[in-house]
Amino acid sequence: MTIQNPPEIDSRKIREILWERKKEVVVSLKSCAHCALCADSCFLYRCRKNDPKYMPSHKVINSIGTIYKKKGKVTRAELEEIRDIVWKRCVLCTRCYCPLGIDIPSLISLARQICRSQGVVHDFEEGKIE
Repeated sequence: MTIQNPPEIDSRKIREILWERKKEVVVSLKSCAHCALCADSCFLYRCRKNDPKYMPSHKVINSIGTIYKKKGKVTRAELEEIRDIVWKRCVLCTRCYCPLGIDIPSLISLARQICRSQGVVHDFEEGKIE
């Protein structure tokens, strides 16, 4: 059996997806006060003994924030890290609450869309959350 190399990351496609929702992404990233008030609304954060990597703001900043900051020029390894954040550390239950009005589920969903566009998806066969 031959192991095939994964396709190159299409930064142009990522930028196209980002461009469609650029205003929302920019306003959200600039509005985040890093207050951590969103943390208590996340049951994964509470179940994981308040591990900061489960805070909704942390998930947004380290997923769509990373993609935006790098203008879509991310590596496959970076997208795989983002995949783990948006699928293994978030079930997209939509319970997360930001007192400043940031739509956290929408941003996590956008990061998932970008990952899917590059063939970087969660292995549901594995079936576990971190």
